[in-house]
Amino acid sequence: MFKINKKSVFYQNQDIFNILFEAIPEGILIIDKNTNIVAANSSAEKMFGYQQGELTNQHLNMLVPIRYQTTHKNHFTYFITQSNKKINTRGLYLFGLKKNKKEFPIEIGLNPFTINEKKYVMALIIDMTIRRETEIKINSINVELEGKIEDKTTELNHTISKLKALNLDYEKELKRRIEIENKINDALKKERELNELKTKFLSLVSHEFKTPLSGILTSTILLEKYQLSEQQEKRDKHLKIITSKVHYLNNILNDFASLEKLDSSNENYKFTVFNLSKIINEVVYNANMLLKSGQHINISQNTSDYVLHQDEKILELTLNNVIYNAIKYSPENTVIDLEISKKENNLIFKITDNGIGIPAKDQKFIFNRYFRADNVLNIQGTGIGLNIVKTHLENIGGTIDFMSQENKGSTFFVELPIIKES
Repeated sequence: MFKINKKSVFYQNQDIFNILFEAIPEGILIIDKNTNIVAANSSAEKMFGYQQGELTNQHLNMLVPIRYQTTHKNHFTYFITQSNKKINTRGLYLFGLKKNKKEFPIEIGLNPFTINEKKYVMALIIDMTIRRETEIKINSINVELEGKIEDKTTELNHTISKLKALNLDYEKELKRRIEIENKINDALKKERELNELKTKFLSLVSHEFKTPLSGILTSTILLEKYQLSEQQEKRDKHLKIITSKVHYLNNILNDFASLEKLDSSNENYKFTVFNLSKIINEVVYNANMLLKSGQHINISQNTSDYVLHQDEKILELTLNNVIYNAIKYSPENTVIDLEISKKENNLIFKITDNGIGIPAKDQKFIFNRYFRADNVLNIQGTGIGLNIVKTHLENIGGTIDFMSQENKGSTFFVELPIIKES
């Protein structure tokens, strides 16, 4: 128990103070207006390292480090002057000074009050040493945890980056596999299409060769019967049939040979300088042997006026094919017009017939390989001529197009550079 001065105003209430002071675990100091300690409980004495009664009637500065004494005095004066306003404050963090001159952290709550017109301050003091040490440990642990969290975050980010990279690689691999699968599917599709084309080709070759060969055989057998001089007209008729069929077979073989070169990329174009009249004369000569009764070819321009630097054989192949189609798909006693004009640096060949024409629904397929329109299925043909012509023309800088109306005829337009740049 603490002892108080018998002259103190607290003497009459000593028992009450004894009970209160010893019941409270925090340190308690009662300080008068002159900052003298008039009472201290045992908790306060132990906290500052003093024996029982050593703090009574001592100046408060003995418990305050020198550097804080001025600030403490200002705070104390303020609380003393404001005691009538019943200010109750806690949370002043200061440093106390023990008897052995060792500083330690404390938290103080000041409560000014007045008894018998005398002003006092009750100071409630808590030793913060353990709490501060705990806070330091907690801060240290927090710093350590922050470091670990940072390290783990870095590690996690690195792992995420790896996962993203793996995911990207997976996506690339998946994309690559899909591309390979698509290529395999395309290859299988092309193989199926090729097999279908081969089947169709063999059927076509069998049919296209069988018919003219039968005609040649028949005419050859009949020629043996017409040995008399007065039968010359009949002999000429069958010789013409044989010649026509041979030319037809020769054209088919040329088409197949050209097709094989295109498919194997072995086609080498040879560009030379030549006069157009040379090609036109050869084309018309070959065509005249295929003309039906009453058919003739009309050429409206003087072809010797044009000199070209082009592939001579491709131009001849093109005109032969288009004019032969005009003859084949036109009736007897009709005219096939060949018009030639110049447009800037190109020559335009316009071949017009009055034949059966191309059905509107078939026109978009006319340059497809092996395609034949519905209205020519009963007429000999391979369906590869226009496909070959179009491919060759595009390779040497030319184009081919057409207009057609069923049962009224067709007009094909071939446009070719006069000079093929090397």
